Amino acid sequence: MRFLPCADQGLLVGTGSLDEALALYRALEESPPPGVEDLIPAARTVLLRLAPGADPARVEQAVRGLEPGEARAGTGELVRIPVVYDGEDLPGVAELTGLPVREVVRLHTSTTWTVAFGGFAPGFGYLVGGPAELTVPRRAESRTRVPAGAVGLAGEFSGVYPRPSPGGWQLIGRTELEMWREDRTPPALLRPGVRVRFEEAGQP
Repeated sequence: MRFLPCADQGLLVGTGSLDEALALYRALEESPPPGVEDLIPAARTVLLRLAPGADPARVEQAVRGLEPGEARAGTGELVRIPVVYDGEDLPGVAELTGLPVREVVRLHTSTTWTVAFGGFAPGFGYLVGGPAELTVPRRAESRTRVPAGAVGLAGEFSGVYPRPSPGGWQLIGRTELEMWREDRTPPALLRPGVRVRFEEAGQP
């Protein structure tokens, strides 16, 4: 692990892989060292936000003493997301994977995904735990505008765009479920640890 100071009250812990970062995040969630106020996981890092006056050296020592073990599936609430599978890239994903379109849909809906971390835009959750067959590259050229609710794949991740934005993920469907609402507590529907099941909402 690598430790880097972050601003005035942060400590960034770097790991070697996504699994290591998630395992560390789960271990810190279960047993946060004194002085740690918040945890923010990412693909290969975990950011620790420290309380005023906390000693970063003591926090680092405590983190080094943890035994994270293996990353586990999320145990948070289960969110069901209805999806119409009519995405522009669905035929291309089928071609990339060598699977029929209906099998791509079946695989996407047949497993429980877990929100590993958030990023890119408020309410965007990076979902892991899907079938290895659905691992596909990002598009060679990003779109200048992806609509809110678009459901996509990129690498080992799946995700739902919370608002219109540029993006390079392979779009396989869409949902009307809102990922981010400022009048909701918490605003983000998909938060680290939340489990997700995609459900086919209708035929295109």
